[in-house]
Amino acid sequence: MTKIKLCGLSRPADIEAANGLGPEYIGFVFWPKSRRYVPPEQAAGLKARLSPGIRAVGVFVDEAPETVAGLLQKGIIDLAQLHGSEDEAYLRRLRALTDRPVIRAFRVGTAADVAAAEASTADFVLLDSGAGTGTAFDWALLRNISRPYFLAGGLSPENVGDAVRALRPFAVDVSTGIETGGSKDQTKMAAFVAAVRKEDRP
Repeated sequence: MTKIKLCGLSRPADIEAANGLGPEYIGFVFWPKSRRYVPPEQAAGLKARLSPGIRAVGVFVDEAPETVAGLLQKGIIDLAQLHGSEDEAYLRRLRALTDRPVIRAFRVGTAADVAAAEASTADFVLLDSGAGTGTAFDWALLRNISRPYFLAGGLSPENVGDAVRALRPFAVDVSTGIETGGSKDQTKMAAFVAAVRKEDRP
């Protein structure tokens, strides 16, 4: 079954909607330059409202490993997603501080980018077109990838079914595609989840 991550949640209403839809993951953005940024205290309050079966992912861009590990150890997030220039040395530093799972994001533009993702020692890799651009990359580049991955970039209720059918990714990740006017849209959230689950039915 394809797992679902609804990213960039920032309001109690977003959490309530997610609890009703039952994605496997939700995401909090801890990058201050993002319009979806939530400070740790706000994220802690939202996590307290989250259903226990849904795992919270913290999205970071070149954050100090100590900060990332601290949020994991406090239980504000369950996994860390690295969306900047973090490399294998950074992963080693983070792993010395925490044993929680790590997702490393890769911007995919060429076959070499896919090869780099395959070689990563991160627990999971996320393949995207950019840093929250809301646009898709050429999915044909993923034809020969051998490891499970989160698919992101340009996904929406209208095209995620095609993505799941064609690629069978481990998980799909959406943020912009479930927004209206810069805020999460509960109708779009529900439509996105329904489109993925429809493809998973036998």
